[in-house]
Amino acid sequence: MRAGRVFAYGAAVGLLGDLLLGDPRRGHPVAAFGRAAGAVERVLWRDHRGWGALHTAVCAGGAAALGTAAAHAVRRSPAARLALTGAATWAVVGGTSLAREATAIGRALEAGDVAAARARLPHLCGRDPQALDADGVARAVVESVAENTSDAVVGALVWGAVAGVPGLLGFRAVNTLDAMVGHKSPRYRRYGWASARLDDLAGWPGARLTAVLTTVAGGDPRGAVRAWRADAAQHPSPNAGPVEAAFAGALGVRLGGTLSYGGRVEHRPVLNGAAGRAVRAGSDDIDRAVRLSRRVGWLALGVCAGARLLARGACASIRQRGVTKGRTS
Repeated sequence: MRAGRVFAYGAAVGLLGDLLLGDPRRGHPVAAFGRAAGAVERVLWRDHRGWGALHTAVCAGGAAALGTAAAHAVRRSPAARLALTGAATWAVVGGTSLAREATAIGRALEAGDVAAARARLPHLCGRDPQALDADGVARAVVESVAENTSDAVVGALVWGAVAGVPGLLGFRAVNTLDAMVGHKSPRYRRYGWASARLDDLAGWPGARLTAVLTTVAGGDPRGAVRAWRADAAQHPSPNAGPVEAAFAGALGVRLGGTLSYGGRVEHRPVLNGAAGRAVRAGSDDIDRAVRLSRRVGWLALGVCAGARLLARGACASIRQRGVTKGRTS
């Protein structure tokens, strides 16, 4: 079985596994990686960019090397290669857990239980929940669904299409490191710099694909494109900006504004402010964001698998023409 088909079938199996099983409560591979990265940090931490870069290289490079070794070990067995790709995809994507957490918070808000919604919000994002009212919690959920559609699903599929299992594991490692040390707290402002920059670089193609697919899968393609073009560049994150702006336009809501992380208040630009309405607690805004996220994820599978198949076919055709030309000459 050709590598393009292995990725297409394996990634589909992995996404189905995520849909049916979600993330395990214990023993998740990403959690195990987080514990290992934390142990490395305890050894290497210095308030210095160089030491942080070493931490990033050891952890992300180790994950990619593990994927390379595993792929090499099963290279002669198509069934084993497919199973490995499926397992790796299931391990690194998190669409189902994202949807479950968002939906649970939405149900709490519908029931008027703002305290329960605030208690669950840290499972989804790093906002300070006590600083948010019910509508603020709902907006934080929609923004997190948008951003994590790129980080937890589409970006992983893009790098899986590019580099197979090493790409899947390497991307998830980079994204996890950014979540752990890539923020601008006093401890990580310098140490986490390399992880944050590498995550920006690795997330760039997935974020743009997510924004494109959001315009296709959303209810208002023109609104999504308009918000993306007008507002994405104002966002402090080069990758979250296009995704959140496209989601805002597709859903017809306003995102962004004032928020709080770790006691630090940020005043972010409003996305889709001219055409959108405020996200409302108790409405179907969270459910619509979750449904859009799922559609984008499955479309991304089709795009990435198709691109991998086309690329492999083109390479095979070029090689065949080279062989034929050599024989005739």
